[in-house]
Amino acid sequence: MLTINLKLFLTDVNEAIVFDPYSNELAFCQPQESAQANPMLLDYLNRFFYVKVNGQLVDLQIKHKKLSGEGDNTALWVYFEHQQRPPLASLEIKNAVFTDLFFDQNNIVYVHARGESKSLMLNKKTAVHQLAF
Repeated sequence: MLTINLKLFLTDVNEAIVFDPYSNELAFCQPQESAQANPMLLDYLNRFFYVKVNGQLVDLQIKHKKLSGEGDNTALWVYFEHQQRPPLASLEIKNAVFTDLFFDQNNIVYVHARGESKSLMLNKKTAVHQLAF
């Protein structure tokens, strides 16, 4: 099983999707969450984030979401899962999320596989990294 967790600041998500950092239009993880929240979030993420396992693009589907923190520090956690059948030989990750908004955006990626842990710093200049196992 491959699990992917993204921690995104809610103000940045709103800025990227509805162009207003303090918008309540999509109401992520609230009882009145918009029916368009997940499709709009996935549309944005699919432009700036992907994972390839053994050269094959993973179809990202949101398993669940949650909010943590408060005020400007409120984070939207997005959880994905992918059934990984063949042994993991390679992993390619692109994470350019929010680099369209912030020229100095850095995205930290942690990979835990086969008893190893690696951390990657991805940004606008270096948005993709490949690992071999």
